[in-house]
Amino acid sequence: MDERTKFIGRLLAGEKMAPLCREFGITRRTGYKIWERYQQDGNTGLYNRSRAPHRHPNQTPFEVEKLIVRLKTDKPSWGAPKIREIIINKYPSIKPPATSTVHSILDRHDLVTKKRARSKFKATASYLSTPTDPNDLWCTDFKGEFKLGNHAYCYPLTLSDQVSRFLLVCESLESTAESPCFPIFEQAFKEYGLPVAIRSDNGIPFASGNSLWNLTKLSVWWIRLGIRLERIQPGNPQQNGRHERMHRTLKLETTRPARNNHLQQQETFDEFKQCFNFERPHQALEMKVPADLYKKSQRTYQGLPDVTYPGVDKIILISNCGRICFGRKFKVHISRAFANQPVGIKAIDTGIWQVHFMSYVLGYFDEQSLKFSPNDDPFGLRIDNAA
Repeated sequence: MDERTKFIGRLLAGEKMAPLCREFGITRRTGYKIWERYQQDGNTGLYNRSRAPHRHPNQTPFEVEKLIVRLKTDKPSWGAPKIREIIINKYPSIKPPATSTVHSILDRHDLVTKKRARSKFKATASYLSTPTDPNDLWCTDFKGEFKLGNHAYCYPLTLSDQVSRFLLVCESLESTAESPCFPIFEQAFKEYGLPVAIRSDNGIPFASGNSLWNLTKLSVWWIRLGIRLERIQPGNPQQNGRHERMHRTLKLETTRPARNNHLQQQETFDEFKQCFNFERPHQALEMKVPADLYKKSQRTYQGLPDVTYPGVDKIILISNCGRICFGRKFKVHISRAFANQPVGIKAIDTGIWQVHFMSYVLGYFDEQSLKFSPNDDPFGLRIDNAA
């Protein structure tokens, strides 16, 4: 700027263009350009001008930008990759902008939620499986309770397939009680078949700290159906991370605001389930929807299979209070989780009996003390807290 001012000043003082240009080390073409800008704009013309073009041939058209903003408004929890995928599928005549462009447009309109970076956490529970196919592992949990418009609490029970992320169940319940869960899971088994394993946390109704091996009637029913149990470590929800991620989306899209009653809220859950499975593309699935990957299990549900105990001495149905009863005074407490389940008992020594449930050996009892001594971990459910 100072050099240009001196150059113009000396021209105004009457000096010639050619020798001035030689002195300042510029061509006469540049010298005349500076002089013309000064004549047109005065001192303002001496400042550097932007080299940016007045028009950007790759700039996103206003109509497309407006469409992106509208799609984000309709689906506030969806990010740039999903919105771009919707444009590709629903508006084939529009040249889809890059994902980074969509994100920039959303950011420019203050539609991007800034998140703090979190450190990565690697699950360490050694018994948790790594499924590769649909129905290898289902994940279940209760989404945190929230109040409906009528001030009643809603406890959403959810069930999803780990590999495909297909949402199998999303049911509005009044509590986390065990009884209402049976018909819900039974309906899921009838519709989709049986999984190899079900993963849950250690809370009711999936597990109980007051029960032998932390089992409940619900988890014993799953074992009876040939389903393997998996439990995450207490306080480590990231070990069920895919299911928890679905819960975050569920909360954003179905509870703000909550509906007035359970029927209305269930209607919202059903709409979410339809959208989540058949419309919402997932980045982790290469922008496919869960329905593109999920297929029903080949293990069909046909009710509880019969249990046979070859080689045992007696087959006894455990009572409602969780006891083995035969004879007037012969009562041995096992666990209420096994209520109404048939077990086999086998005499292995004088007065010593071994208790079988399906292919598992639960433990032993003797006739004198009538006390049951359980095996350490017959179902492989121990959580390695040192991991």
